[in-house]
Amino acid sequence: MKMKNIKLSMMGAVVALLILATSCNKDLEQFSDNVAQPSGPRLDQALQANPNYSLYYALVVRGGQLGMINDNSKSFTMFVPGNDGIKKLISAKSGGLIPLSSPDAVFEAAINSQITVEEAAALVQYNTMPQLIKSTSIRSNEFPHYFAYPSAFNPLPTASSLLRLNVYPSTFNGAWFNNVPIIAIDQMASNGVIHNTVTMAIPSQRYLWDRISSDPQLTYLKAAIQRADSGSAPAASLQGYLSSFGPDFTIFAPVDTAFRSGLTNLLIKGIFKKLLDQGIPELIALPIATQQGTALASTTGVFTNPDLYSSLTAQNVKGILVYHVLGKRAYTNNFPTAETWVPTLLNSVVSVHPGLKLKAVFGGPLPMNPFATEATVKDVYNNSPAA
Repeated sequence: MKMKNIKLSMMGAVVALLILATSCNKDLEQFSDNVAQPSGPRLDQALQANPNYSLYYALVVRGGQLGMINDNSKSFTMFVPGNDGIKKLISAKSGGLIPLSSPDAVFEAAINSQITVEEAAALVQYNTMPQLIKSTSIRSNEFPHYFAYPSAFNPLPTASSLLRLNVYPSTFNGAWFNNVPIIAIDQMASNGVIHNTVTMAIPSQRYLWDRISSDPQLTYLKAAIQRADSGSAPAASLQGYLSSFGPDFTIFAPVDTAFRSGLTNLLIKGIFKKLLDQGIPELIALPIATQQGTALASTTGVFTNPDLYSSLTAQNVKGILVYHVLGKRAYTNNFPTAETWVPTLLNSVVSVHPGLKLKAVFGGPLPMNPFATEATVKDVYNNSPAA
């Protein structure tokens, strides 16, 4: 099974960050306890009546989603960007051919000509939850997110009509919808609520394994996963989990240079000890171990070298890998601002292990500067395993 292909070219993380960085011109909203009960117009009427939502309303119409949000027998929570956020998305999709200064009519025409009905439907559904969640119901002070909400978006309808991609509203370091700042809250309608965001959250387009296996900087990680899966049934393999709909992971993925360096040091230590045990003097053993360890770790073939099977066993490699994985989704904007130990999947086997130490540095006092300018991940030796 493959996830539904959403072909919007501006969906990359780098573009999303640029859009957010240039569009967040208001303070990040802080959720209040004073919220009125649902009343007033329906959600579709509320969107149509607000001039700042005109382009989002056009996207709703383009995706054929009016029938979803004009039903008064159901309740929805919508995360809706204003026109500026939609304009930046469309301008990015056009490669800058549509300037931000263009009239609204130009952007509306682009929605109807450059965004397919399927793409528009997926965007609106992913930014909509089929339940009413007011700001006071969104959990705070949780990292990583231990509670996910289903969106209205089903990426695999042929597999099951019940599947939904999860979304992650939070109030950790401000107010967020996934990694998108929320700038206004609790705009009530008779069949739900609107929270105003600076741009749109984008649905996932591929599995983690697809991402890892196609990245030229993650070839060691790919080979390590394949080694760890040696002898495992496909359904119980790491590759199987990383290629499945449902599991929710955060991977701190070591790039090739970091993985190679770690393996080199590990092999040098092992070879050095073996040479010492054979009675070879330290001054002779060290350069030999350094030369051999460096050579062995110089290619991803290190994981398929029969001479190393006794040390780089499938179980040992799997232990290294799961140490780099959180069993929950963790956006950088929700990283703790002070170094904090966070358990990884390794803790399911070694409960006393401290895990990884995470920290984010923000551009200034929260919530006015909601974007992380630096994030660090450190292991028990104070190294950065994902560097």
